[in-house]
Amino acid sequence: MKKLLFTIGLLVVTVALLAACSEQAGSESDTTSPEDIDDSKPYIAIVSKGFQHQFWQSVKQGAEKAAEEFDVQITFEGPEKESQVDKQLEMLQSALDRKPDAIGFAALDSKASIPLLEKTVERDIPVIAFDSGVDSDIPLTTATTDNYAAAALAAEKMAEKIGGKGKVALVVHDQTSVTGVDRRDGFIETMEKDYPDIEIVDVQYGGGDHLESTDLAKTMMQAHPDLDGLYGSNEGSAIGVVNAVKELGKEGDITIIGFDSGKQQIDAIKDGVMAGAITQNPVGIGYETVKAAVEAMENKELPEVIDTGFYWYDADNLEEEEIQNAIYE
Repeated sequence: MKKLLFTIGLLVVTVALLAACSEQAGSESDTTSPEDIDDSKPYIAIVSKGFQHQFWQSVKQGAEKAAEEFDVQITFEGPEKESQVDKQLEMLQSALDRKPDAIGFAALDSKASIPLLEKTVERDIPVIAFDSGVDSDIPLTTATTDNYAAAALAAEKMAEKIGGKGKVALVVHDQTSVTGVDRRDGFIETMEKDYPDIEIVDVQYGGGDHLESTDLAKTMMQAHPDLDGLYGSNEGSAIGVVNAVKELGKEGDITIIGFDSGKQQIDAIKDGVMAGAITQNPVGIGYETVKAAVEAMENKELPEVIDTGFYWYDADNLEEEEIQNAIYE
């Protein structure tokens, strides 16, 4: 009997370990495995800013759609957290070592990746930036949202919702990527230029992590009990803001404007906790990245920027077809 119980226990532990390993692997990368790359088709290595948010899964979906359409192989990987710049650089180095025909890259740090990207020039590997650009002319194009304009729209909606006056704070995903800087500056500069009666009282950076963003938002609300609005600059930031408002019982007292989509933000809008958000076109970003990589391999001329668009969505237009095609759950 003891032997039987030991055997059962061993099986349970083994299954649990296998499941954990599978979950960990799936959290970082899982399109074509690097080991399965062959010479039968062109190969594009895609390194994103992350993998944990549904946004990146939607970008991956668009990339896979284009890969099938243009008959190429892709790998798609990214660090578990969007604060892991060093880990992303390791992934970029590994991608280079696999000698791809092209690379798609969304930089967590717009400067730190430049030395590695310089190797792509030496090896004649075209680079397509996506979502977040690089402070270099090495990428042939960038498939991205006009993040500054999108953040400006978020500021306009915030001002409208709080009546053109009051105090507002920001939880931004980072201050090193182009998206982080543009989504911060577009919001702040629009407020300063067009809404002089609205004061930006604080800006904090949560790395796109919803738990850290929750703590930051709670601290800001406690430091500014008369706060009127909170803006979260990406999926994790916005979810953190929503959670903080709920935990402090401030629903209805603080106007929340988010960025990106995902089930938790959509539910918060439906429940009236969040006023609305900006959604990008993540499937389109992934699709255009692969399409541009294919065109680069064919030596076709590419525009400096491929604008993939953005939309404001709230409870009034959530069910419209245009919005439904851009949001993700």
